[in-house]
Amino acid sequence: MSDCSPNVSRVEMTPVDVAAARFTGGFWGPRMTTNRGRTLPSQYGQLVQTGRLAALDPRHRPGSASVRHKFYDSDIAKWLEAACYSLACEPDPVLTDQVEGIVRALADLQQADGYLNSWFTLVCPDQRWTNLRDDHELYCAGHLMEAAVAHQRATGRNHFLDIMSRYARYIGTVFGTAPGQRRGYPGHEEIELALYKLYRATGQSWCMDLCRYFINERGQGPPHYFELEARQRGEEARPDYDYCQAHVPVREQDRAVGHAVRALYLYSGMADVGREDGDESLLSAGLRLWDNVTRRQMYVTGSVGASGQGERFTTDYDLPEETSYCETCAAIGLVFWSQRLLNLYGDCSFADVMERALYNGVLSGVSLSGDRYFYVNPLASRGDHHRQEWFGCACCPPNIARLQASLGQYAYSEGEAGWIHLYTAGTSELEIEAAAVRLDVDTRYPWEGKIDIRVDPGRPRVFTLNLRLPGWCRHACLTVADEAVDLERAVRRGYARLQRTWHPGDTIRLVLDMPVEKVRAHPAVRMANYKVALQRGPVVYCLEQTDNPVALLSRLALPGSAVPRVEWRPELLGGVGVIQSQAMLLDDAGWEDDLYRTTPARTEACTVTAVPYCVWDNREPGQMRVWLREV
Repeated sequence: MSDCSPNVSRVEMTPVDVAAARFTGGFWGPRMTTNRGRTLPSQYGQLVQTGRLAALDPRHRPGSASVRHKFYDSDIAKWLEAACYSLACEPDPVLTDQVEGIVRALADLQQADGYLNSWFTLVCPDQRWTNLRDDHELYCAGHLMEAAVAHQRATGRNHFLDIMSRYARYIGTVFGTAPGQRRGYPGHEEIELALYKLYRATGQSWCMDLCRYFINERGQGPPHYFELEARQRGEEARPDYDYCQAHVPVREQDRAVGHAVRALYLYSGMADVGREDGDESLLSAGLRLWDNVTRRQMYVTGSVGASGQGERFTTDYDLPEETSYCETCAAIGLVFWSQRLLNLYGDCSFADVMERALYNGVLSGVSLSGDRYFYVNPLASRGDHHRQEWFGCACCPPNIARLQASLGQYAYSEGEAGWIHLYTAGTSELEIEAAAVRLDVDTRYPWEGKIDIRVDPGRPRVFTLNLRLPGWCRHACLTVADEAVDLERAVRRGYARLQRTWHPGDTIRLVLDMPVEKVRAHPAVRMANYKVALQRGPVVYCLEQTDNPVALLSRLALPGSAVPRVEWRPELLGGVGVIQSQAMLLDDAGWEDDLYRTTPARTEACTVTAVPYCVWDNREPGQMRVWLREV
């Protein structure tokens, strides 16, 4: 799927601040507007309606366990983080009041020792830290910490950050290797990412020490920590430690196993610690795991986690269609991890996966209206799989909201050079060699491959801009100030390196060839044998029954000689490019009541229409398929 192979020598850069990039028009502008104007308000309504915000009320008492989840705090925290990212870009007094109301409730709930968790304070106060494997205590803490960092960036105020720093400091007294401390770590990873962000925001070294501890302690033993705590609860130990990636220490892991979201959060934390410490053993383990995930366990949509039983990775090349699980949060986790490796190594292969997951496995998780969601993202449906307004376990909706609200930090990086990873219409301001550079981008990407960039450094300056050439692109043309760039000489690690004296008003034009392509899976992916998926640019397509009114979409096949073509439909699904192709339909005429027969079935020529996978199930319900038989 990509022509890039990772170059693993370090080329560090830093993501831009969320507020440094604004998306207007194009593909992402309307989606950001919907996220801000519909998704965040409707999610706040769900937090109220489902009792999540009420769960912060100190008047809740033990015995109310049946009406709430142990991890309500994490749903609230992810919404807070998304809201703060939105506020960093667009002021909104109503949203500000909602955010500050929740922060006040959290402040009132915090205990004298710094502890902050609604479930274990108000429902089961005697069970604090008794089941790290299953109870999401540290996971909830991590999401609250990330929200606090986002809040400080958006408001410039420290009151929420101080609350969560106090909680983190308390956690650091409970867990560690000193006498009297617990040698535990979270069953659901997340706090690792949060502690690193907290460290970067506060400069407090103990945050990094605790983050490092949780990474290094994982999987140590015997005895295994989860076995010890089970015994203390009077339970039998459950030795499925691979489910939460605690089967061996992290540096010994070389294949993604267990719960997919937990795994990807862990791998992101490993990248953070490896970067901060220059720990090559940790980084090498991460690259081994990356190779396994992206070359053996990733769907063509950038989704991961094949099995719904445990929401987990299964075995290499096991990528079923109708039964594929592909949790939205797992695709989001893959975006998180890809971005961290990209900012470590500056290699297009990481950006390619980040983009594939974003435009397909992530975006499919939210409706065009911005208020209905997929938890599970299968690659085929019999017509009975639809988005919902909310979930009992509602991790995915606020997760996708916070990713969309923070998209700028995935599109651009800065430092000794400027980097453009994702092509989006809008403006951004990068700090390159300690000076501001404004970029104005005009593009209809991913529907078209032409990208125009106006560069404004304020005054003539020498610096470097790196423009990504996606791995899916076979041919590209690049000009700077109307002069052609020799890409064979300019491209390094899949990025065109443009070092020159830049003047205000200099223009860049990048044109990426974007034909429709037929993607084929490795022969070991048995469910995809003799099948193709249609892709144009970063966008994977699917057939929906509403466009292809046949009894079974599985009866349709593409001739090997078919030449699919793209057509722009401004009135369809908010404006999308659709693919049309010659096809063959397996006819059931003459079969009557026969179940089997020896004579060949008849076929007839027809035309099929495919739409982007990310927008399926936004119209009439019906069947859907990504993989199509090729004959």
